[in-house]
Amino acid sequence: MFYKSKAAQIEYSIAASVYKSMTTLRGWRYVALVGGLVASIGIACYPIIIDPMLNPDKYKRIQAVTRANIRQEDVQPGNMKIWTDPFDRKKN
Repeated sequence: MFYKSKAAQIEYSIAASVYKSMTTLRGWRYVALVGGLVASIGIACYPIIIDPMLNPDKYKRIQAVTRANIRQEDVQPGNMKIWTDPFDRKKN
């Protein structure tokens, strides 16, 4: 190769040796990296997504406590009617 100076040649050879010495992930190291990433995403998603779906009673109790002193008629925007199920059967 043609280099502009001896310093450029030395710099290139140092960079090439550093690049060659870097390890590539193969085999069990690659599996460990990918498995660790998947596990960390799963651990982060569990309390946000999975736990509320599996245990809704806990969150219903929390919601009942926090909404105990709130009248739904007072917080409805624009004097709108409170939502009711349109398919709910009327009791005789």
